[in-house]
Amino acid sequence: MGYYINKMDPQGTIAVDDTIQVQGSPATAGSRILEGFLPLFSAEAVTRLEQAGEKVSGKCHVGEFGLDLLGESSFFGPLLQDGHLASASAQLVAEGSVKAALNVDANGTPRRAAAVAGVDLIKPTYGAVSRRGVISTASSGETVTVTARDAREAARILSLIAGHDEKDGTSLPQVRYSYDPEGGVQGLKVARIAPLLEGAEDAVQARIEEISAALENLGAALETIEADWTGQAQTAWQILMCAESCSNLGRFDGVKYGRRAREYRDIEDLYDKSRSEGLGFNAKAVILYGSEVLSKQKYEACYDRALRVRRVIAEELARLFARYDALLCPAISTFAPAPCAPTESFARAFGESRFTAPASLTGIPAMVTGGVQFMAAHHGEETLLKIARTLEKGEE
Repeated sequence: MGYYINKMDPQGTIAVDDTIQVQGSPATAGSRILEGFLPLFSAEAVTRLEQAGEKVSGKCHVGEFGLDLLGESSFFGPLLQDGHLASASAQLVAEGSVKAALNVDANGTPRRAAAVAGVDLIKPTYGAVSRRGVISTASSGETVTVTARDAREAARILSLIAGHDEKDGTSLPQVRYSYDPEGGVQGLKVARIAPLLEGAEDAVQARIEEISAALENLGAALETIEADWTGQAQTAWQILMCAESCSNLGRFDGVKYGRRAREYRDIEDLYDKSRSEGLGFNAKAVILYGSEVLSKQKYEACYDRALRVRRVIAEELARLFARYDALLCPAISTFAPAPCAPTESFARAFGESRFTAPASLTGIPAMVTGGVQFMAAHHGEETLLKIARTLEKGEE
């Protein structure tokens, strides 16, 4: 499988994941059920880049609706790099074929991809970048992210696409954002999250130690903290993500939206066959799990409680960010994720989400650089970019 589902402009320097609409280019979100769909308009983030003079190189392969581990659930098949799972857009950036890529982070997939490929990714505060034109799944947490070769390019692209969009009801009111990655890390306080360090392989933990030592040498203060909320954050986001995705994916029924089965007896048979033929195992598992937690019997015990847990985790993180400028943890447990069967994707994605769920659940910004992940308080993108830029300058 190649990197692109549709190569658009040989001179293009920005790759766009196939969960983001580009006018006139097929958008499948990695699913057969969107086969043949041609968007009538481009996503706001794409439009802003084009208005700034950037050109889209093409639409990149993604896992089905971006809900899996690392693209393995794509209808077109997984992308393998040296025998392990990889991401098309992250690999294009790593190889220097494009300057940057736009992704949608719903379940941490782009962050895992950036860590594996060894490139930078910035996930901004929820609402800082418009979601208009995104093929939506987990509406309350999904965020348009930027993958780039370095922090300066990530900051430049993010500054172009961030800012209020009146066409997006979740867009924050600030008209424009400008991100400066320069300034160093002298005096910054960074906390390593102990329970998440323990869940990673030796190579990942060694990278955390390398980054920690580099930051200390550059003037930052490092401390390891306990956190008893990481498991709750993981479970709460799994519940909310599946519930919201169940609702959003319900529109693809073969009638108004989505690929229609060719043969069917009645309307129920049409729904059944269109979804059975059009959706992969992982998407079906997400829908079934979401239906369960939204059911009358489980709503209060699961969905309503997950919303309460979200608030508690947000308050706990606010207390931490009153003491620390950033939190440090892995983005993925291994730098060489092995291929897996379609039936294993749902469980593996859930297992790896323990590293990415806190930022998805609470809408705080996160950045992957040097294979590790940093998180900051709301609107703390500059802090993250400064950390990444300073580490990169130290390697130059």
